[in-house]
Amino acid sequence: MRLVQGRVRSRILTGPLVGFACLLVLLGVLAAVTGLDVAGWVTGVAAGAGLAAVLARAMVHHRRDGLGPADRVTLARAVLACGVAALTADSFGGQAPVTILVTLATIGLVLDGVDGQVARRTGTVSAFGARFDMEVDAFLILVLSVYVARTTGWWVLAIGLARYVFVAASWVLPWLRGSLPPRYWAKVVAAIQGITLAVAAAGLLPDAVTTVVLLIALGLLAESFGRQIWGLWRQAGSPRGTRATVTSVLAVLLVWVALLVPDHTGGLSPAAFLRIPLEGLVFVLLVCVWPSRLARVLALIGGLVLGVLLILRLLDRGFYFAFDRGFHPVYDAAYVGSALGLLGDSIGRIGAIAVFIAAGILLLALLALLPLSAVRVTRLVARHRRPVIRIGAALAAISLVPALTGAGPEPVRQPASSSAGRLVTQVRDDLRDQREFVQALKRDPFRNTPGNDLLTGLKGKDVLLVFVESYGRTALDSPVVGSALEAGDRRLQQAGFSSRSGFLTSPTFGGISWLAHSTLQSGLWVNNQQRYDHLVTLDRVTLTDAFGRAGWRTVADVPSNGKDWSVAKTYYHYDMVYDRRNVGYAGPSFSYASMPDQYTLAAFQRLELDKPNRAPVMAELDLVSSHTPWAPLPRLVDWSQLGDGSVFDPMPAAGDSPEDVWRQPDRVKAAYAQSIAYSLDALTSFVQRLHDRNLVLVVLGDHQPASIVSGNGASHDVPVSIIAADPAVTDRAADWGWQTGLRPDAGAPVWPMDTFRDRFLTTYGR
Repeated sequence: MRLVQGRVRSRILTGPLVGFACLLVLLGVLAAVTGLDVAGWVTGVAAGAGLAAVLARAMVHHRRDGLGPADRVTLARAVLACGVAALTADSFGGQAPVTILVTLATIGLVLDGVDGQVARRTGTVSAFGARFDMEVDAFLILVLSVYVARTTGWWVLAIGLARYVFVAASWVLPWLRGSLPPRYWAKVVAAIQGITLAVAAAGLLPDAVTTVVLLIALGLLAESFGRQIWGLWRQAGSPRGTRATVTSVLAVLLVWVALLVPDHTGGLSPAAFLRIPLEGLVFVLLVCVWPSRLARVLALIGGLVLGVLLILRLLDRGFYFAFDRGFHPVYDAAYVGSALGLLGDSIGRIGAIAVFIAAGILLLALLALLPLSAVRVTRLVARHRRPVIRIGAALAAISLVPALTGAGPEPVRQPASSSAGRLVTQVRDDLRDQREFVQALKRDPFRNTPGNDLLTGLKGKDVLLVFVESYGRTALDSPVVGSALEAGDRRLQQAGFSSRSGFLTSPTFGGISWLAHSTLQSGLWVNNQQRYDHLVTLDRVTLTDAFGRAGWRTVADVPSNGKDWSVAKTYYHYDMVYDRRNVGYAGPSFSYASMPDQYTLAAFQRLELDKPNRAPVMAELDLVSSHTPWAPLPRLVDWSQLGDGSVFDPMPAAGDSPEDVWRQPDRVKAAYAQSIAYSLDALTSFVQRLHDRNLVLVVLGDHQPASIVSGNGASHDVPVSIIAADPAVTDRAADWGWQTGLRPDAGAPVWPMDTFRDRFLTTYGR
């Protein structure tokens, strides 16, 4: 009998050991061909050892003394899957051999259709073979999802983990261990997952198409597992308490996540949600002590407050990403219309409206679901007071250690309720800020200055105030921009111009350009929409007003405006306003930019500077080719070929799309730098070509680009240059301390932008 048992055990181990040996051979071949490193070897050997152990145990469980012909095919697939796992682990340390990895995976997927046919033709169909086949499928899909997730996004892991999450859930919910009749559709969906992941790993499709295909595959997988779970639940007689358990778990998770979503100081990673929320423990303690009815009232109020604070933290994260500052509840709601317009310029108005509707639905859902979830948690705690108190006490002791000792990073030690304190403080500061601004408005040293005393040092000059969109200090770190500035200096010198440069600190960051424009023009710090809205209703002297009083014709050129800009007449008092509708442009738009900067400059020359017998012109020109999303980007063409702009027709399709650029931060930075270089090249080329000795330019950025380019905590500084051919103009500004050339270095003076108006009018006045 012992001899027979030994022979049976030996036959059981033969198949797994042969498979492991074949895997070692495969790993050796891969090492010789691809240079498989330690991580690949360790992963491959560990996967092979696990395969052998699990297979041997399964054979004992199913009372199999050997592998059938179909099982040997499945074993070959398992060996290939382990090889793919080794190459995937290897890819994290360097460039993986994609061709070999995809080839192994493809062979494994093709053999998936072979083992079933072999089993049917040899009459060896079995539950063991079906389970073996299913687990190998699941493992190969998991490995491929890990590989694809590196480049497409870690959400792809949901495809590979679905099977294992289902198995883990069955340990808690026994009815999930039941069996249903085989469904052909489930096999089709499994095959689709493998094929889709293999295609994604091969990189055969554009990134956008790959993402869509993977999302479709994930949706099919969710439908298949959903139908399986529903069938098992119905088969088990719809077990009582299941729906309630799932609802309670979801309620706890929602409250937990809402308490722990970090603000801008913390990374939004899984580790952020492994903390213990002190506010949650206090809430649980109160529920245990207070009467049930009072506890439910507390839960409703607390859930609503938690929803508001969660929304505030999410808005904070968005505002810090875009504008490098937190959300201001008093006045930031005024930016909704501007945000809708900007998003519409980037993805289309219908898409922008859809995004806003989805965001609104999400906000309402949070405000509704969090109070309901809090009440659900209250009932759960009330039914299990003793174990909850014990668990809560242990968690409180653990969580108080970093809070009291200062151990751990600040985002971990910071309680979620700090958002409430910040909200109260922010509202108070915003209201005080507005009162201070009203007082500052009453002081204007140039209110009563006669026109004859204004800007006498610039008499007879055409003065252009040129804003280069998003031209921030960060741009100077780019070699591409540095080359454009050097080339610009050479062009200006060849045309007989000189320049001096420094820095201004902008009141805004990443966007909301009109705040910077009004700050420079008015000499007041306009850092929010509420200040701006109040300012433009008053009659404060702007740079435009000063030039108008002194006899200049004043012009605004805002090429991306598609409708009347009322403030241009009522506040700035421009004599003429140009926008996309009245400059004769018939070419394509470039995302936000309705026309290239080169055309904007050429049209301004044609419409204003080339007029005979005219008065000197003061103009504010907005160059917007460097506006986010920085793609696609036009190219400079011969100035004589501009015509009506049709020469630009082929360029948008030939350039990068915003979707492709914004998929990778490095590409965003490169596109930004190229757009700034283009704007600077267009401007200096324009000055060189115009060759007007009576031309004076003040060129500056309006704000730094968003934090995806500038980084977190970047300054609000923007370069500013004064350019002129007449030495008397630049000599007057000698005491400013600005440096020679278009590129200020790190030691150049930095002024707040609101000081420029007074310095400029003082320097060039009597």
